[in-house]
Amino acid sequence: MGVRSELAKWLSGARRLVIMGVGNPMRRDDALGLELVKALRGRVPEQVVLLECGPVPENFLGQVIRAEPTHVLMVDAALIRGRPGQAKLIGPEEARGMAISTHKLPPRLLADLIRRSTGAEVAILAVRPSDVGFGEGLSPEVREAIARLAELISEVVGEAFSRSGR
Repeated sequence: MGVRSELAKWLSGARRLVIMGVGNPMRRDDALGLELVKALRGRVPEQVVLLECGPVPENFLGQVIRAEPTHVLMVDAALIRGRPGQAKLIGPEEARGMAISTHKLPPRLLADLIRRSTGAEVAILAVRPSDVGFGEGLSPEVREAIARLAELISEVVGEAFSRSGR
């Protein structure tokens, strides 16, 4: 199953979605979560809250709670199998042993905290980076992936919320 179908299935029943862009803009491709959220601005329905969380996403927990989401999607760089720019939708429990992100609080713990605080379904869109060394700017592979994923997410999210009239 591809990211499109996995995301569509995961969003079934969604009434409000928070997308958290996670990453460090000073670590090249690690900024991909932030850049994807920026690319989604103006392309998603009003039931979607976009947050550019940076390298400390737990600081945005209050905003997530206030949004009263049924679903929360965290977007972050992760060393998943495949080529740079490849994406995979994973559950927080799958992130346990995965080399994922450069952030202090492991994504699994943040997901648990969000789930307990909101009752929302939580998933991680993990995207393989090419370079997370110090510096600014994205690799060409990740820049292309962001454009592709922004299109895919805006389509799937738009369909999910229009299908139910939410």
